[in-house]
Amino acid sequence: MAKRCQLTGIGPQFGHRVSHANNRSNRKFLPNLQWKRVWIPELQRWVRLRLTAKALKTLDRKGFPAMLKELRHEGATELVREIQRRLRVEKLSL
Repeated sequence: MAKRCQLTGIGPQFGHRVSHANNRSNRKFLPNLQWKRVWIPELQRWVRLRLTAKALKTLDRKGFPAMLKELRHEGATELVREIQRRLRVEKLSL
């Protein structure tokens, strides 16, 4: 499984470990990913997402529908794009 936030698209970053002698070796900074079940009232179902801690805080503050509207298509994963597509279909059928 990719170490990437399914909502924001944030992934690992790369840098250096720096020793006391200023020797540099490569390292990877991993995002703080957590599993979260999100209820989508328009679809009447739960969706299980792997989100960063920052995305969770934003999700609590803004809500899932508002975050979906703000997402750029490049950062969104296939799962999020599928949810957006289903929401559009639901609105058209109502």
